[in-house]
Formats: sequence, C-alpha cells, structure tokens
Amino acid sequence: MTNQKFYPYQLIFVLFVAVLFVTACTANSTPLPASNENNIAPVANDVATTPPKSTSVTISGAFALYPMMTRWAEEYQKIHPEVRFDISAGGAGKGMADALAGAVDIGMVSRDITSDEEAKGAFWVAVTKDAVFVTINQDNPVKDDLLKIGVTQETLQKIFVTSEIKTWGEVVNKPEITDEIHVYTRSDACGAAEAFAKYLGKKQEDLLGIGVYGDPGVSDAVAKDLYSIGFNNLNYAYDTSSGKPVNGILVLPIDVNGNQTIDPEEQLDNKEQAVQAVALNHYPSPPARMENLVTKGKPTGIVAQFIQWILSDGQKYVGEAGYVQLPQDLLDQNLQKIAQ
Repeated sequence: MTNQKFYPYQLIFVLFVAVLFVTACTANSTPLPASNENNIAPVANDVATTPPKSTSVTISGAFALYPMMTRWAEEYQKIHPEVRFDISAGGAGKGMADALAGAVDIGMVSRDITSDEEAKGAFWVAVTKDAVFVTINQDNPVKDDLLKIGVTQETLQKIFVTSEIKTWGEVVNKPEITDEIHVYTRSDACGAAEAFAKYLGKKQEDLLGIGVYGDPGVSDAVAKDLYSIGFNNLNYAYDTSSGKPVNGILVLPIDVNGNQTIDPEEQLDNKEQAVQAVALNHYPSPPARMENLVTKGKPTGIVAQFIQWILSDGQKYVGEAGYVQLPQDLLDQNLQKIAQ
C-alpha cells in the first residue's frame, strides 16, 4: 500500500470543515423552553422591557394659528401622551413652503390656498376662523376721534396703498393736526398681510410701510411709536388673559357702513366684541378669513388622526382660545375630505 502524505494546507482544510460541522449542529439544536408552574411560554426580555415608541408631529407656519395650534397640541397630548409636537411660527408662506418640501408634517396657512399650490400637492382643510385688525398706538393724538368715527376702507387704501393720506389730521378731518402717520406692515410672507391687502383690493407686495417680521414684531413697533398704524391678527391685537387690546396699542374700528359713526356692532373695544363681530359677519371678510392646515398629499397615520380630532372633539377649545368656530356642515365636509 502506498503511504499518503498530508500536506499542511490539507490539514488546515480538514480542520475548517470540522469547525463548520460543529457550528451547524449547534445552531440547529433547539433548547427546550424553561418550565414553570403554569406552563406559560417565557416572554423575550427585549419585548418585555421596551417602552412604547413616541410619535412626533412637526408643524410650522402662520402666527395667526400658532396660539390655537399649541392649545390643540396640549389637549391632544392629555389623551395621547405618546405623541410629541414640534410647533413653530414663521408666517403662512413658511408653513406652505415647509409642508410642500416635506420639512414638516403640517403647515399652518392663514389665507386662501392657490391652485398652483394644490397642483404641487397641497392638501388642505379649514379648521377655524379669525381676522386681521388695524392697530394704532394707545396714545395716538386723535384717538378719541378715531374711536368715535372709525376708519373706512377708502381711508385705509389711501394710507397703506397710495399714501395719499399722510397725516393723522387728514384721517379725522382736522387739518390743523399735522402729525405724520408712520405705517408698519409685515416683512414676512404671511396670511395677515395677504388678507388685509385683499380687503384693500391689492396683494401683500402692494402694501406700503416699514416691514416688520411677525405679528409680535408689528404689535411691538406700534406700541413704541406714537404716530404708528399697523395690523395684527386677533390673538396678537388682544391680550389673552384680560381680553383688552395688547398693552400699548388700540384696535381701530372700521366704519363698515360708512355713516361716520361706530355703531355698537362695529365696536372692537375688547376681544369678546371682536370675536362676536367676526362670528356674526359684522366685520368684513376679508380681512376676516379661515385658517387652514396643509399637508403634502392627503394625511395618513397619526397626522390624519390629529387633524380629524381637531375637526371634531378639538373644536370645543376654539371659543376658549379666542377663535371663531366654523359651521358644522363645513367641518363635516373637511372630515369627509380626509376620509375619502
């Protein structure tokens, strides 16, 4: 018989195959389950100790809707504590841009949605209503006259669009008063400026004045400037706690019927009167308008559930937060729009 030699590489190969065989046998062997008194199968440790995952909803956009949205989020978390919200205000234009770009789940847009935006995938529902109000400094030199006679749409056009009216004396027909009007507008693309400009027959870019960022910026500028005039959304014109105009400003009533007198239904001395005027359509629309939520395509999952809650159970917080509830038939239409 011929003696066969094993070379080193052959020995290594044999050892490698042996290792594979032992490993395979070990992997295929199934250990018996641990026994217990009740004969219940044991639960894997990683499942038993892992808490439920939280869900995050990101929202950005209109300053007008920001206070209402934060209230909705707070109330929703009480019944769904696993849901986390990231909400930021930055203007309706930002809300729309962020939603279409997929940067946020929901965009807050306080103006009409355009056909171009819908063509880009904007899906929207109206959730509440508020309005834009003209604001002046609380120590305006002709404030007593202004609160009696108000201001007409034509006068506002001549202040904010054509600059034909330049002094406060011209507004109240007292030429001896020559204090110059200081006009403030919004620098950011926003629903408030768009709604106010629409009331004047124009677009936001047609409004004159010093551009200031955001609702808080405009109210602050008006409060600091004796001769100022600006405009603010409802919840930035009035203090949430007291219901009175924000410290330092007055809300200028609009003489809707042009009788040179502010009638009881036109008075805007406090938030309650303002909300009532909007709800009963005594205040013009625009600048009253609906507030919308926008998503990129029809919402699904937790986003859809949250919006559906806003349109149903969440409506009970609308009045408390100083907004105007939409008619029930419109709320039902929007619910059906999501469900289709």
